[in-house]
Amino acid sequence: QVSIVESGGGLVRPGGSLRLSCVASGIDFRLYSIGWYRQRPGTERDWVGSITTEGTTKYPSTVRGRVTVSRDNAKNTAYLQINDLTPEDTAVYSCNLGSLSPPGTYWGQGTQVTVSS
Repeated sequence: QVSIVESGGGLVRPGGSLRLSCVASGIDFRLYSIGWYRQRPGTERDWVGSITTEGTTKYPSTVRGRVTVSRDNAKNTAYLQINDLTPEDTAVYSCNLGSLSPPGTYWGQGTQVTVSS
């Protein structure tokens, strides 16, 4: 059975940093690209970064320079580092694992990040 679990969210002050984790089980983690997304209150889910199976990363211009996505295949874990947090970063952050071979896509349940003084 596949399980995707995010953690590391919480309450942080503006200007602070967080590192979120996404732990997968029940799949061959190395074969999956990983995307991080967030959904702010009252808005659509937005993409905030991704990493391929080879370790190539991409980011939207809205967060580039503040966000780093990484992965540790030995731990079946992906990470999202967010720096210089602002209240506009308040959202539920989720990871998505996707693969063409084997075909499949999986979502975690998300972790809440709240940025407030």
